[in-house]
Amino acid sequence: MQDTSDGEAIVARPSISYASVPKFFSSFWARFKSLWTRRFTLALLAGQLVSLCITCTNVTTTELIMRNWANATTQTFFLYFSLAVVYTPYTMYRYGLKGWAEMVRRDGWKYFILAACDVEGNFLVVKAYQYTTLLSCMLLDAWAIPVCLFFAWVYMRPKYHWTQILGILVCIGGLGLLVASDKITEKDYPAVSLVKGDIFMIIGASLYGFTNATEEFFVRRSPLYEVVGMLGFWGTIINGIQAAGLEHKQWMTSNWDGEVIGLLFAYTAALFILYTVAPILYRLASSAYYNISLLTSDFYGLLFGLFLFHFKPFWLYFPAFVVVIVGLVVYFWHATPEEQGKLDPQAPVYVQRRQGRLVSEQADDSNNQTQSDAVKNPVSMA
Repeated sequence: MQDTSDGEAIVARPSISYASVPKFFSSFWARFKSLWTRRFTLALLAGQLVSLCITCTNVTTTELIMRNWANATTQTFFLYFSLAVVYTPYTMYRYGLKGWAEMVRRDGWKYFILAACDVEGNFLVVKAYQYTTLLSCMLLDAWAIPVCLFFAWVYMRPKYHWTQILGILVCIGGLGLLVASDKITEKDYPAVSLVKGDIFMIIGASLYGFTNATEEFFVRRSPLYEVVGMLGFWGTIINGIQAAGLEHKQWMTSNWDGEVIGLLFAYTAALFILYTVAPILYRLASSAYYNISLLTSDFYGLLFGLFLFHFKPFWLYFPAFVVVIVGLVVYFWHATPEEQGKLDPQAPVYVQRRQGRLVSEQADDSNNQTQSDAVKNPVSMA
């Protein structure tokens, strides 16, 4: 057992013994059992929940397009608005109106950059699907993984073990099986402008990787309600202005019947859950783990397609799903979730001072207690 710099105890994985075959298998089993901590299990389940949410958004978007409703920017406006309505008032309640205003004045710029990249990432990825092929989008979307790894390293300097890289490669191998399945079953569609669409997807995936790593950096140091609330606050403004500029004419001609409103509600609900669970997953594991968890979304898409669109499943889908899950386990075969970054979420010091919660003689004790609570319960909203 060892301690991290933030005082968090980390239990090292049991070593693998190669002295004999029985010892190898017994030590291998001991290593496998050591993976299944409460934190890892929650991270694995949370990753599949966000993957399922991504599938729901894809299905609802397809249904909207089939009803001749194609307002990509307007569609995501309701997400940012709902995040702002739920989390911003709660942040005001916790910080006080003046404390919240000071937080916006001092730290609002970094959340503005985060929200702008998130909005434009969503916009460019949706546009990419309109120009390039489905298989190209599936492959290029994985570019978000190395981008996320790079920025996470820049922010938090995690020590990546070779087994984590292996886990990522195994997950991408599962993605390759999914792509092969779609190619064999001819589910791809022709590209309108391949180069333009591929460029959109690469830029959009890069923005995804940047925003994932940046949000992880923020939620490891600030309360979840502050980060998600500010993402919704600035996202509503940026997305609203963009939607009004690009799609205001389509608002008048688009269909707004009950089915469309229901699909918009389902789309927004799925993304609301994703944007709420994702930062919790960043704390439980990492933003890189979040990205590779999303690679199972195509398998869940198949399950939706079986019931909604009467797809015929191709056998490669099932081993592809298993391969991705194996990769998610291999990712933490040697490293532990606790090693992925320092976890010390606190309200800004100036807010604590305003509320009288930070005094010179008690500052160290208060910080240590807050840090200890966060380590014990990384899924709390603090």
